[in-house]
Amino acid sequence: MERDQKPLSQDWRERLFVIIFEADTKMGKAFDVALLWLIVLSLLVVILESVPGLEAKYDRMLFAAEWVFTGIFTVEYVLRVVCVRNKWRYMSSPLGLIDLMAFLPSYFSLFSFGMQYFLVIRVLRLLRVFRIMKLGRYVGEAQVLIRALKASRFKITVFLSTVLTLVVVIGTLMYMIEGPENGFSSIPVGMYWAVVTLTTVGFGDITPTTTAGRALAALVMILGYGIIAVPTGIVTVELAQQSRKREEAACASCGCRDHDRDAAFCKLCGEKLGTG
Repeated sequence: MERDQKPLSQDWRERLFVIIFEADTKMGKAFDVALLWLIVLSLLVVILESVPGLEAKYDRMLFAAEWVFTGIFTVEYVLRVVCVRNKWRYMSSPLGLIDLMAFLPSYFSLFSFGMQYFLVIRVLRLLRVFRIMKLGRYVGEAQVLIRALKASRFKITVFLSTVLTLVVVIGTLMYMIEGPENGFSSIPVGMYWAVVTLTTVGFGDITPTTTAGRALAALVMILGYGIIAVPTGIVTVELAQQSRKREEAACASCGCRDHDRDAAFCKLCGEKLGTG
């Protein structure tokens, strides 16, 4: 009896899938490293195109290089769609959309000048370096930061609401004190000055000239330093709590930290969590 064999087209797609989507093999890693270099070089071309002197001198060279990269990324995207098992899932995924936007603006630029500068979105494709270099623990640390930001979102929302109220009050007071003759022509202008001063940016395009206005400005400047520290403290506390929870959940046997909060045993080695 003859041995069952996979169709040649299916076998070809599977091999291509391993090279393009997997970084564990030698060919897969080589493909991803080459892709990262192409992304970096294409970003450099886009950046240089925005420099007037270089764009005028090397216009044809930069134009040709950009379309070479566009062709490469177009072929790469088509190959990804061809070999992937669930095509719609890949095409609608965040990475799939980023891969699409890596070359689509070049074609749009044929009809609308300036669209090619949207190609800087290619920098997001460099996120693949985490998969290539096996930087899993960095991804884990990023998850800790995300959880801390989520946990502090209500406190930060209340804080921002308070700041917005202060901006309206201070902007109105400055408008009443200084008036249009000193540059504060409306309450929105006063609110703009309040935001600039509270954030300690201090553009200096509008400044109070009266004694009362300067006194209020001094108070707002001092208040600004305290306001900046508040969200930093909120996020820092949440980061400390999330890090502590992560340390408590670490397996003493294998060091695995990615456990559910109510987990009693390690999901990798089966060791009881919390044992020394």
